[in-house]
Amino acid sequence: MKKLIAYFSSSGNTKAMAEKLAKATGADLFEIKPQTPYTRADLDWTNKNSLADYDTIFLGFPIWWYVAPIKL
Repeated sequence: MKKLIAYFSSSGNTKAMAEKLAKATGADLFEIKPQTPYTRADLDWTNKNSLADYDTIFLGFPIWWYVAPIKL
């Protein structure tokens, strides 16, 4: 059975885990890269004013089997 690990990593943490998992399972590895690379300011999750200019924010992500990808 052929395996694939597709991952997105902005800081490198997910990349490191994906590489370990690929090595342990013998899976192929594919990095999902943004079309426009994120800046340091884009990734500053501590900036409480980063979304202050918006009244409404629409967030889109894929749903598989009616489950959000962020479910823990």
